[in-house]
Amino acid sequence: MTLLDVMLWGVLPYVMVVVLVGGTIWRYRYDKFGWTTRSSELYESRLLRIGSPLFHFGILVVVIGHVIGLLIPESWTSAIGLTEQGYHVQAFVLGGIAGICTLVGIGILIYRRRTTGPVFRATTRNDKLMYVVLVAAIVAGLTTTLLGAGGGEEHNYRDSVSPWFRSLFVLQPDIESMARSSLAFKIHTLIGMALFALWPFTRLVHAFTAPIGYLFRPYIVYRTRSGGRPPRRGWEQVGSGGPSARR
Repeated sequence: MTLLDVMLWGVLPYVMVVVLVGGTIWRYRYDKFGWTTRSSELYESRLLRIGSPLFHFGILVVVIGHVIGLLIPESWTSAIGLTEQGYHVQAFVLGGIAGICTLVGIGILIYRRRTTGPVFRATTRNDKLMYVVLVAAIVAGLTTTLLGAGGGEEHNYRDSVSPWFRSLFVLQPDIESMARSSLAFKIHTLIGMALFALWPFTRLVHAFTAPIGYLFRPYIVYRTRSGGRPPRRGWEQVGSGGPSARR
Protein backbone atom coordinates (compact mmCIF):
# COMPACT_ATOMS: atom_id res chain seq x y z
CA MET A 1 0.00 0.00 0.00
CA THR A 2 1.51 3.29 -1.15
CA LEU A 3 0.87 6.93 -0.29
CA LEU A 4 -0.97 7.27 -3.61
CA ASP A 5 -3.30 4.43 -2.60
CA VAL A 6 -4.03 6.19 0.69
CA MET A 7 -4.84 9.45 -1.11
CA LEU A 8 -6.99 7.83 -3.82
CA TRP A 9 -8.91 5.28 -1.79
CA GLY A 10 -8.70 6.68 1.75
CA VAL A 11 -8.97 10.45 1.33
CA LEU A 12 -10.46 11.22 -2.09
CA PRO A 13 -13.83 9.49 -1.47
CA TYR A 14 -14.52 11.73 1.52
CA VAL A 15 -13.45 14.82 -0.41
CA MET A 16 -15.93 13.82 -3.10
CA VAL A 17 -18.72 13.46 -0.51
CA VAL A 18 -17.96 16.91 0.92
CA VAL A 19 -18.12 18.46 -2.56
CA LEU A 20 -21.31 16.55 -3.41
CA VAL A 21 -23.16 17.48 -0.22
CA GLY A 22 -21.77 21.00 0.07
CA GLY A 23 -22.32 21.73 -3.61
CA THR A 24 -25.90 20.47 -3.46
CA ILE A 25 -26.70 22.66 -0.46
CA TRP A 26 -25.08 25.66 -2.15
CA ARG A 27 -27.00 25.03 -5.39
CA TYR A 28 -30.31 24.74 -3.57
CA ARG A 29 -29.70 27.88 -1.55
CA TYR A 30 -28.41 30.17 -4.28
CA ASP A 31 -29.78 28.69 -7.51
CA LYS A 32 -33.29 27.37 -6.80
CA PHE A 33 -34.58 28.55 -10.15
CA GLY A 34 -31.75 26.70 -11.89
CA TRP A 35 -32.61 23.42 -10.13
CA THR A 36 -34.11 21.94 -13.28
CA THR A 37 -33.32 19.98 -16.43
CA ARG A 38 -34.22 23.08 -18.47
CA SER A 39 -36.68 21.09 -20.59
CA SER A 40 -36.13 21.51 -24.33
CA GLU A 41 -38.96 19.35 -25.68
CA LEU A 42 -40.50 22.42 -27.30
CA TYR A 43 -37.53 22.67 -29.71
CA GLU A 44 -37.23 18.98 -30.64
CA SER A 45 -39.22 15.94 -29.51
CA ARG A 46 -38.59 13.07 -31.96
CA LEU A 47 -35.09 12.17 -30.77
CA LEU A 48 -36.01 13.04 -27.18
CA ARG A 49 -38.78 10.43 -27.19
CA ILE A 50 -36.26 7.76 -28.16
CA GLY A 51 -33.16 8.78 -26.24
CA SER A 52 -34.71 9.85 -22.93
CA PRO A 53 -36.50 6.56 -22.08
CA LEU A 54 -33.46 4.52 -23.16
CA PHE A 55 -31.17 6.55 -20.95
CA HIS A 56 -33.39 6.89 -17.88
CA PHE A 57 -34.58 3.31 -17.65
CA GLY A 58 -31.10 2.03 -18.52
CA ILE A 59 -29.43 4.14 -15.85
CA LEU A 60 -32.06 3.05 -13.31
CA VAL A 61 -31.13 -0.62 -13.85
CA VAL A 62 -27.43 0.29 -13.71
CA VAL A 63 -27.90 2.03 -10.35
CA ILE A 64 -29.82 -0.93 -8.94
CA GLY A 65 -27.07 -3.26 -10.15
CA HIS A 66 -24.40 -1.15 -8.46
CA VAL A 67 -26.35 -1.10 -5.20
CA ILE A 68 -26.67 -4.90 -5.22
CA GLY A 69 -23.08 -5.51 -6.25
CA LEU A 70 -21.48 -3.05 -3.84
CA LEU A 71 -23.68 -3.25 -0.76
CA ILE A 72 -24.78 -6.89 -0.62
CA PRO A 73 -21.95 -9.22 0.52
CA GLU A 74 -21.18 -12.38 -1.42
CA SER A 75 -22.13 -14.50 1.59
CA TRP A 76 -25.70 -13.18 1.46
CA THR A 77 -26.29 -14.19 -2.17
CA SER A 78 -24.67 -17.57 -1.53
CA ALA A 79 -27.02 -18.10 1.42
CA ILE A 80 -30.08 -17.85 -0.85
CA GLY A 81 -28.62 -20.37 -3.30
CA LEU A 82 -27.17 -18.02 -5.93
CA THR A 83 -23.79 -19.37 -6.98
CA GLU A 84 -20.90 -17.09 -7.84
CA GLN A 85 -21.03 -18.16 -11.48
CA GLY A 86 -24.78 -17.57 -11.62
CA TYR A 87 -24.35 -14.11 -10.07
CA HIS A 88 -21.77 -13.07 -12.66
CA VAL A 89 -23.87 -14.43 -15.54
CA GLN A 90 -26.95 -12.46 -14.56
CA ALA A 91 -24.80 -9.40 -13.82
CA PHE A 92 -23.26 -9.67 -17.28
CA VAL A 93 -26.59 -10.12 -19.08
CA LEU A 94 -28.61 -7.48 -17.21
CA GLY A 95 -25.70 -5.11 -16.75
CA GLY A 96 -24.68 -5.42 -20.38
CA ILE A 97 -28.19 -4.73 -21.70
CA ALA A 98 -28.72 -1.82 -19.31
CA GLY A 99 -25.30 -0.38 -20.06
CA ILE A 100 -25.82 -0.53 -23.82
CA CYS A 101 -29.28 1.06 -23.52
CA THR A 102 -27.82 3.82 -21.35
CA LEU A 103 -24.94 4.43 -23.77
CA VAL A 104 -27.21 4.50 -26.84
CA GLY A 105 -29.66 6.77 -25.02
CA ILE A 106 -27.05 9.29 -23.94
CA GLY A 107 -25.54 9.16 -27.42
CA ILE A 108 -28.89 10.12 -28.96
CA LEU A 109 -29.41 12.89 -26.40
CA ILE A 110 -25.93 14.33 -27.00
CA TYR A 111 -26.44 14.22 -30.78
CA ARG A 112 -29.79 15.96 -30.35
CA ARG A 113 -28.29 18.60 -28.08
CA ARG A 114 -25.41 19.24 -30.48
CA THR A 115 -27.50 19.47 -33.66
CA THR A 116 -30.51 21.41 -32.32
CA GLY A 117 -29.50 25.06 -32.17
CA PRO A 118 -31.62 26.36 -29.25
CA VAL A 119 -30.89 23.23 -27.21
CA PHE A 120 -27.14 23.52 -27.77
CA ARG A 121 -27.12 27.21 -26.85
CA ALA A 122 -28.84 26.37 -23.55
CA THR A 123 -26.09 23.87 -22.63
CA THR A 124 -23.65 25.21 -20.04
CA ARG A 125 -19.94 24.46 -19.91
CA ASN A 126 -20.47 22.39 -16.79
CA ASP A 127 -23.04 20.28 -18.60
CA LYS A 128 -20.70 19.72 -21.53
CA LEU A 129 -18.02 18.49 -19.14
CA MET A 130 -20.61 16.35 -17.37
CA TYR A 131 -21.56 14.62 -20.62
CA VAL A 132 -17.93 13.72 -21.27
CA VAL A 133 -17.47 12.28 -17.77
CA LEU A 134 -20.82 10.49 -17.88
CA VAL A 135 -20.04 8.77 -21.18
CA ALA A 136 -16.60 7.81 -19.85
CA ALA A 137 -18.23 6.30 -16.74
CA ILE A 138 -20.68 4.27 -18.85
CA VAL A 139 -17.95 2.97 -21.16
CA ALA A 140 -15.72 2.10 -18.20
CA GLY A 141 -18.66 0.35 -16.53
CA LEU A 142 -19.36 -1.76 -19.61
CA THR A 143 -15.67 -2.68 -19.74
CA THR A 144 -15.63 -3.82 -16.12
CA THR A 145 -18.86 -5.79 -16.68
CA LEU A 146 -17.21 -7.64 -19.55
CA LEU A 147 -14.05 -8.29 -17.53
CA GLY A 148 -16.06 -9.45 -14.52
CA ALA A 149 -17.92 -11.99 -16.66
CA GLY A 150 -14.58 -13.46 -17.73
CA GLY A 151 -13.85 -14.55 -14.16
CA GLY A 152 -10.53 -14.48 -12.38
CA GLU A 153 -9.71 -13.21 -8.91
CA GLU A 154 -8.31 -9.94 -10.25
CA HIS A 155 -11.66 -9.04 -11.88
CA ASN A 156 -13.92 -10.15 -9.02
CA TYR A 157 -15.03 -6.77 -7.69
CA ARG A 158 -17.00 -8.42 -4.88
CA ASP A 159 -13.69 -9.34 -3.24
CA SER A 160 -12.02 -5.97 -3.74
CA VAL A 161 -14.17 -2.96 -4.67
CA SER A 162 -17.25 -3.99 -2.67
CA PRO A 163 -15.46 -4.45 0.70
CA TRP A 164 -13.68 -1.13 0.17
CA PHE A 165 -16.95 0.65 -0.66
CA ARG A 166 -18.75 -0.73 2.41
CA SER A 167 -15.82 0.16 4.64
CA LEU A 168 -16.19 3.84 3.73
CA PHE A 169 -19.48 4.03 5.63
CA VAL A 170 -17.84 3.03 8.91
CA LEU A 171 -14.97 5.50 8.36
CA GLN A 172 -12.41 2.69 8.16
CA PRO A 173 -11.43 2.54 4.47
CA ASP A 174 -10.20 -0.90 3.42
CA ILE A 175 -7.51 0.59 1.20
CA GLU A 176 -5.70 -2.69 0.61
CA SER A 177 -8.79 -4.29 -0.94
CA MET A 178 -9.14 -1.49 -3.46
CA ALA A 179 -5.40 -1.36 -4.10
CA ARG A 180 -5.35 -4.98 -5.28
CA SER A 181 -8.27 -4.56 -7.69
CA SER A 182 -7.67 -4.40 -11.43
CA LEU A 183 -6.78 -1.19 -13.25
CA ALA A 184 -10.15 -1.16 -15.03
CA PHE A 185 -12.05 -1.07 -11.72
CA LYS A 186 -9.79 1.67 -10.39
CA ILE A 187 -10.37 3.82 -13.48
CA HIS A 188 -14.13 3.23 -13.30
CA THR A 189 -14.15 4.18 -9.62
CA LEU A 190 -12.17 7.38 -10.18
CA ILE A 191 -14.43 8.43 -13.05
CA GLY A 192 -17.45 7.71 -10.87
CA MET A 193 -16.11 9.94 -8.09
CA ALA A 194 -15.45 12.71 -10.62
CA LEU A 195 -19.04 12.43 -11.86
CA PHE A 196 -20.47 12.74 -8.34
CA ALA A 197 -18.22 15.73 -7.63
CA LEU A 198 -19.61 17.45 -10.75
CA TRP A 199 -23.19 16.42 -10.01
CA PRO A 200 -24.40 19.47 -8.00
CA PHE A 201 -23.14 21.93 -10.62
CA THR A 202 -24.89 20.38 -13.63
CA ARG A 203 -28.41 19.51 -14.77
CA LEU A 204 -28.02 16.13 -13.03
CA VAL A 205 -28.94 17.83 -9.76
CA HIS A 206 -32.62 17.50 -10.66
CA ALA A 207 -32.38 13.76 -9.89
CA PHE A 208 -32.37 14.57 -6.16
CA THR A 209 -35.88 16.03 -6.32
CA ALA A 210 -37.45 14.27 -9.29
CA PRO A 211 -40.52 12.33 -8.16
CA ILE A 212 -40.99 8.68 -9.11
CA GLY A 213 -43.74 9.74 -11.49
CA TYR A 214 -41.15 11.69 -13.50
CA LEU A 215 -40.15 8.48 -15.30
CA PHE A 216 -43.75 7.81 -16.34
CA ARG A 217 -45.00 11.35 -16.92
CA PRO A 218 -46.78 12.09 -20.22
CA TYR A 219 -45.06 14.36 -22.69
CA ILE A 220 -46.18 17.96 -22.88
CA VAL A 221 -48.61 18.57 -25.73
CA TYR A 222 -48.73 22.02 -27.29
CA ARG A 223 -51.96 22.83 -29.18
CA THR A 224 -52.72 25.69 -31.51
CA ARG A 225 -56.12 27.29 -32.11
CA SER A 226 -57.66 25.97 -35.32
CA GLY A 227 -61.05 26.31 -36.97
CA GLY A 228 -64.07 28.17 -35.59
CA ARG A 229 -64.60 31.87 -35.50
CA PRO A 230 -61.64 34.25 -35.07
CA PRO A 231 -60.75 35.39 -31.52
CA ARG A 232 -63.28 37.79 -30.00
CA ARG A 233 -62.37 41.40 -29.54
CA GLY A 234 -61.82 42.66 -26.03
CA TRP A 235 -65.23 44.26 -25.64
CA GLU A 236 -67.13 41.15 -26.77
CA GLN A 237 -68.37 38.92 -23.99
CA VAL A 238 -68.36 35.13 -24.03
CA GLY A 239 -71.78 33.83 -25.06
CA SER A 240 -72.90 37.18 -26.45
CA GLY A 241 -74.15 37.59 -29.94
CA GLY A 242 -72.20 40.76 -30.56
CA PRO A 243 -73.15 44.40 -30.04
CA SER A 244 -76.74 43.85 -31.14
CA ALA A 245 -77.30 41.19 -28.47
CA ARG A 246 -76.50 43.68 -25.72
CA ARG A 247 -79.10 46.25 -26.73
